[in-house]
Amino acid sequence: MNTIETIRTEWIGQAQRPSARPTHGRRLMHMVRSLTTWIAGLLERRRSRLALLEMTDEQLKDIGVSRCDAHREGLRPFWD
Repeated sequence: MNTIETIRTEWIGQAQRPSARPTHGRRLMHMVRSLTTWIAGLLERRRSRLALLEMTDEQLKDIGVSRCDAHREGLRPFWD
C-alpha cells in the first residue's frame, strides 16, 4: 500500500466514526445556542437597566447609585 492510499484509508476510517469530526448539524446547533445565549444576555442587560429607572431614591441610595447615574445607565442601548 503506498502513502497516498494509507492516508486516504486512514481519513475515510476517521470520517466514518461519529465523534471524529463535528457534523454540520452540530455546528449549526452550537451557533444557534451561542446566538440564543448572546440575545438572552442582551435582554437581561436591558431589563436590569430598566429596573434602575424604576427604583426609588432610597433604593438607589442603598445600592450606592445616584439618580443621575441610574438615569444615564437606564438610557443606554441594550447592545452597549
